[in-house]
Amino acid sequence: MKKIVFDCERMKYPDTGLYHYCLNLGQYLEKNIALQQEQLYFYTPPGEQDWSYSRANHLTQNPLHKFVLPSFHSFDIWHATYQNTHYMPLLNKKIRVVLSIHDLNFLYDEKKSPAKKQKYLSYLQGLINRADAIICISEFSKKDVLQHCDLKNKPLYVIHNGTNLLVKPELTARSYKPRKPFLFSIGVIHRKKNFHVLLPLLKNNTMELLIAGKYDDDNYLSYLHKQSKELGVADNVHLLGRVTEQEKSWYFNNCRAFAFPSISEGFGLPVVEAMSCGKPLFLSDKTALPEIGGDVSFYFNDFDSDHMQQVFNIGMEKYTANGFQQKIRERGLSFNWHKSARQYLDVYRSLY
Repeated sequence: MKKIVFDCERMKYPDTGLYHYCLNLGQYLEKNIALQQEQLYFYTPPGEQDWSYSRANHLTQNPLHKFVLPSFHSFDIWHATYQNTHYMPLLNKKIRVVLSIHDLNFLYDEKKSPAKKQKYLSYLQGLINRADAIICISEFSKKDVLQHCDLKNKPLYVIHNGTNLLVKPELTARSYKPRKPFLFSIGVIHRKKNFHVLLPLLKNNTMELLIAGKYDDDNYLSYLHKQSKELGVADNVHLLGRVTEQEKSWYFNNCRAFAFPSISEGFGLPVVEAMSCGKPLFLSDKTALPEIGGDVSFYFNDFDSDHMQQVFNIGMEKYTANGFQQKIRERGLSFNWHKSARQYLDVYRSLY
């Protein structure tokens, strides 16, 4: 019986892409495991152990494990799901290690010095040195890894994420309910998400912009408020903060369009969530987004307000006239956690 540890340490940060990556992939690995040959365990924070079939298959994460990780000598595979992890069996070489690399977006962060970027790269290289197989979540991420890291001839795979299944759409009495047709976007409120470039689309006063996500950059939050006032659109901009899964589902299902002008994505899970609703998709043409959005999305090639307005107007016309909705839904179905989980299991099994 082979024993696999799936590292869910990042689930200590709710409302993040890594949280949902661990949750969804973990649940679908459990559904696809070969029960007569494999046992799956989850390395999880204490408060995140109720989502699998049994609490008995959880190994409790402890911050002290950063310094001394238990030997886990009886396990065969350790899947490190975060490329900057501090939780990896570095000394016990009997455990084969799979490392997920989501992105190297720190390389594109203008605020990080060359020395800081090199420090991050050196740390990642150390993890790659310990790993037996590496998985990237997009071809874009793979390209960055091949350019900046030394894989030492270790196998490298690309496995796309699945789409997060949206729950029943529902607002509560305390939820914000828009009064006009609205654009929806979601993500941590951080400058790399580039939300501010959407503000000029509201100038004709016919739409609202709703942005959901935890506040992660106070300076950028202030900048969004300042820009919306200067453009005269403050009344139509609503920063929702964290929302429940039911609220998120309602906003996805009821928005006029989904807009995601991010300049820093290794994949872009909200894009495939919007696809599942058949919504028109307006994305930046940066990083992994064209790979995920494909030919059913409309792209901002730059962030000039006139260009963006033109892309939006033409996109909405095409969406209505050409029946794009079904095409969008069909592409969304290609991002499937069942398929992804089976591909991950194939990687594990290649190391037995």
